[in-house]
Amino acid sequence: MAEYLRLRQICLVAPHLEPVISDISEIMGLNVCYRDGNVAKYGLENALLPVDTILLEVVAPIQPGTAAGRFLDKTGGRGGYMAIFCCDDPDARGKHANAMGVRTANVITHAPYHGVQLHPRDCRAAFIEFNHTDGSDDTLGPYPPAGPDWQKAIRKDVTVALTEVEMQSPDPQGLAEHWGKILGIGVSEGAGGEPELKLPNAGFRFVKGASDLMSGLTFKVADVAKMLDAAKAKGCKVSGDGFDLCGVTFKLMA
Repeated sequence: MAEYLRLRQICLVAPHLEPVISDISEIMGLNVCYRDGNVAKYGLENALLPVDTILLEVVAPIQPGTAAGRFLDKTGGRGGYMAIFCCDDPDARGKHANAMGVRTANVITHAPYHGVQLHPRDCRAAFIEFNHTDGSDDTLGPYPPAGPDWQKAIRKDVTVALTEVEMQSPDPQGLAEHWGKILGIGVSEGAGGEPELKLPNAGFRFVKGASDLMSGLTFKVADVAKMLDAAKAKGCKVSGDGFDLCGVTFKLMA
């Protein structure tokens, strides 16, 4: 099997699933493809929306004492929760991270899906997960966390693609190099001079900020002004070509 790494999913965390999911769905023109009953054992509920072949997930605690609830408390509700990558061999990538001193937090096997989650404290900024689904090297192939028919929920008339994840840190270069080592990707220089990690289907850009966190998501959309109006109508804080929702800034580009 050829070695590969792609961004598969971004997971955000909210105190409650509603109205966040319906707001994202209505502002962005995205459909919910799945709500996964398996997350209840972690004291969570969730919903996933496909943005082309990348899944955007929101999780919310439904009982006290969850890891997601602690994350909300610690960050004051600011920042994305997980960056999830599909790859050829999650175990090998997990072992590589362990050798760097990055601990494994959780291993999930629901055949044909197998995932290795790394400890967020060691990753810094967010959880990293590597996963593989047998038979899903095709980007539109099976992906059990998104349900049996996730492909049918894809809409591209309003939101076309998720193109970039913004990470912030007091030491952006250091965080970029750390994530680059975990992911096995060299750091390059972005258009604005910031350190960047480029994957085949998206990029991670590292900017100066007060703390380590996943601070923003950039989307290619059909009509920036129309979407900003829709965000404003939902009560989101709008600034420039972006709006704040679910702890991150949704940045828009035509």
